Amino acid sequence: MNQSRAERIAQLMQRELGEMLFTEVKDPRIGFVSITRVDLTRDLSQARAYVSVMGDLQQKEASLTGLRSAAPFLRGEVARRLKLRQAPELVFREDTGIEDSMHIQDLIRSLPKDGEKNGDHHDERES
Repeated sequence: MNQSRAERIAQLMQRELGEMLFTEVKDPRIGFVSITRVDLTRDLSQARAYVSVMGDLQQKEASLTGLRSAAPFLRGEVARRLKLRQAPELVFREDTGIEDSMHIQDLIRSLPKDGEKNGDHHDERES
């Protein structure tokens, strides 16, 4: 299988999954979820869908449980919509990239700025 074809199909899967989650999947466990990317094996046998889930730990776990429950339906629909002969197995994984970047930004903001010493926020130019 051509790697670029697998990448194109993965992008199409990402779009279709996002649309189906928004319009067709009515599982109350699934909260505010967005598909951040899909990694597809070269032989199209497995698709890892990375999701960003808003909420606390309990809401995230419930959303992932709901997604795993909906996986057979989503798998069949994606294969039908993209006209794939074989439906790839869908595996949902939490994408923590957004949370990680927010945490890093918070850490950077907490660092002392140039000229500040250990929590001393007095600007020397003001003196």
